[in-house]
Formats: sequence, structure tokens, C-alpha cells
Amino acid sequence: VSTQSTWDIKISKMLSRSIQRFVMTSSKGFTRAFSTLKVPLPAYQVHKFEQNILPDHAETNKEELFKYFREMTLQRRVEITCDEVYKNKEVRGFCHLMDGQEGVTVGIEAGITPQDHIITAYRCHGFAIGRGISPESLMAEMMGKTTGKSKGKGGSMHLTNQSTRFYGGNGIVGAQVPLGTGVAFGIQYEGKKEVSLTLYGDGAANQGQVYEAANMAKLWSLPAIYICENNLYAMGTSCARSCANPQYYTRLDPIPGIKIDGQNMFAVRETMKFARKWCLDGNGPICVEMVTYRYHGHSMSDAGLCYRDRDEIAKVRKERDPIQKIRHLILENKLGTEDELKSIEKEIRSIVDEATLKARAAPFPSPETDLMTDIMGTPDGKEYVRNVEYDKSWFPKQYKQLNSIINMQKEKKKKKKGRKKKEKKKKKKGRKKKEKKKKK
Repeated sequence: VSTQSTWDIKISKMLSRSIQRFVMTSSKGFTRAFSTLKVPLPAYQVHKFEQNILPDHAETNKEELFKYFREMTLQRRVEITCDEVYKNKEVRGFCHLMDGQEGVTVGIEAGITPQDHIITAYRCHGFAIGRGISPESLMAEMMGKTTGKSKGKGGSMHLTNQSTRFYGGNGIVGAQVPLGTGVAFGIQYEGKKEVSLTLYGDGAANQGQVYEAANMAKLWSLPAIYICENNLYAMGTSCARSCANPQYYTRLDPIPGIKIDGQNMFAVRETMKFARKWCLDGNGPICVEMVTYRYHGHSMSDAGLCYRDRDEIAKVRKERDPIQKIRHLILENKLGTEDELKSIEKEIRSIVDEATLKARAAPFPSPETDLMTDIMGTPDGKEYVRNVEYDKSWFPKQYKQLNSIINMQKEKKKKKKGRKKKEKKKKKKGRKKKEKKKKK
């Protein structure tokens, strides 16, 4: 024991001297790498809130900034690649890209925990990546391949990862809001210290089911965070033209609301921390409107230039881009160099390119073995296709047995038809004989 103690002391002294030498030779770089940076937050707009209870700044450091830069860059590169493969006719069905909205997706994840639950609409790629779906799995799902997250059967709008508490990706406008409210009810019922985040767009904010669900959440004080991603256009219609009240953070009244800059990742992160604590303290639901912007059109069939011009898009890219905000913080505070950031971008590009090649090489689902699977499940785990009459449902595992029954039924029908034909012929012959006798 005494020998070990002596060795520990020696090691401790050696480490201490090494650190001192490092600090003396590169004290400025060392301080920058490990010091905390204060980031002022933009002003909020609030509804049924005291402004002074909200945070006015965020704290970060070099490690966090590089992490956020990497995550946002990955999400954007995936979206750019999705655009390319779609235009190359490698993707079937719908596709809604979210490049430009990375401040929302990355900021939300940074402000909550992996135990919290997320459900969103069909512009879901960023959330899917943030909740553990790999670029390869996402691209394969887009292309309808078996290595996709839903085995190629869900596509872009139905990405989900239940193991990380991400429930999609929902194709029906506003339909995810009652589901997210149900998740919040489940959390409360089981007495867990978690929250349910339900995201919907400014277009879905006019759906009646949004208000029905929010009403129940308020009545029962559910731990629900309702997030309106306001990217200024509901498909091709601006908020000002489609909404009598475009102040979405006020529209779930009497639920309190906050309006923030969704392009500022730190504003999103700190608001999420506040909203999470608000719910866990038993204050009931809260509404957050995040003003953001998408660079692509509503979907791949929309060029995005009929209702806005190129100058507007270019201005947002220049002044409000969420990735550029992080880049500026790193460079202005000398926490990294432009070469380092370009190196990360290059690395991310190669990762996504490799994922795309693997997705292309993956097989399509087989009509013989995959067509009738993953449709519906029973409590005992037997997959089946539900018929109107349950006893006539189709169970893949019992296919041979059912097939023989079906064949037997077909044989019976054939025999019946045969008997009927014979009887008809006999009757015809009998009638003809009678007619002949009468004539004679």
C-alpha cells in the first residue's frame, strides 16, 4: 500500500509539472479551449409569462460549439444529398427537406434529455438523425431498401425510432398533436420525470385537433411542450395570408407561450431547458413558437420561388443561417480556424457519400417474403392482415394451413357449380321432352 501511495504521489507531481509547462507555453490557447463563453440571447415575446423569468444568455465552450457545428453540418449535408437522389429518380413518394431549420432540431436536442419523447410532422429528417437514425439507414429508407429504418416501407415521412423515443414523422397534417398529447398523458399516468415534445408547422396550427388536444393537456396539467415550427409559409401560402392571428405562441390560450428566434440554436436550447423545467415542476403544458426558415420548397414538387424570390432566401442565408451563427462564434472567439471547420465539412461529406453508396447497393424488399409483413401485430406477436371478419384474417405464419382451407373451399364451390350445371341440364332436357310429347 505504501509503495502504491508513493507511486501515486510521483505521478501526481509529474502531471502537475506537465500541466504547468503546457499552460506556460500555450496559456492563451488552453484558456480558450476550456473557458466558458457567454452568448447573449435575442429578445423573447411572451404570452401569460413574466419576461424576467426567462434566461437572457447561454453559456458554451469550444467542445460544445464544435459538436453543434458537426451535428448541423451532418443534417444539412444529408438534406442536400436527399435532394440530389430524389432528382435522380432514386426516391419514390413524398420528400420534405428541412435544410435551414437545423437550429431548431439541434437546439431542441441540446435542451432536453434522451429520456424525453419527440413526435413531429413529415419534415422530420433532422429529428430522425438527432434521435439516432444513421444517414445510411435514412437514405436506404428514402430509396425503399430493406436496410432502411422501416425496411423501405415507410419512406421519408414515416421515419421513427421507438428505442430512442422518437415517434415520427407523421404524414397527416396536425395528426401528431393528439398523439404527442397521449404520450404526455402516459408520462403523467406512470409518474415519470419526462416530457413530451410535439412539433407542428404554422400550416397545421389551423387544424381543430391541435386545439382539442391542447385543451385536454391544460385540463389535466400534462407535461407537454407544444412547438410550432413557423417557417413563414404553409406550403406556398404566407402566414399573413392564411392566419387571422399569426402569433402562434398565443393561440393555445390559456396555455402560456413564448416566441423565439428558431435560427439561434442557443435561444432554442435555453428555451427548451426552461420549458422542460416548467413542465416537470407541475405547471402543465407550454407553447413555444420558433421562427425559422426552410431553403427548399414545401416538398420536392415545389421549387419554392412562386411565393418568394431568390433575394429573400439569399438574405436569410447571409444573416440568419444557424450554421453560420455557430461558425462565427468559433472564429470570432478564436476557438478554431476556418481550415478546421472546412475539414469537418469535408469529413461529413465523405460520411454521407459513403452512406448513400451503401444505400444504393442494398436490396429492395422481396414481394414474396416482405410484402405481407410489418402490417399489424397482435399481443402474442403474430403478424396478420386483418379482414373484416377476424376469423378470415390472413396470418403469414399460418399461410400453408389457411391456403389449404382456401383451396378446399374453392373445390367445394367448383363441385357446387358442377352439380348446379348438371341439374340445369337435366331440367332443360326434361322440359324439352315434355314439349315434344305435347306436340305429338
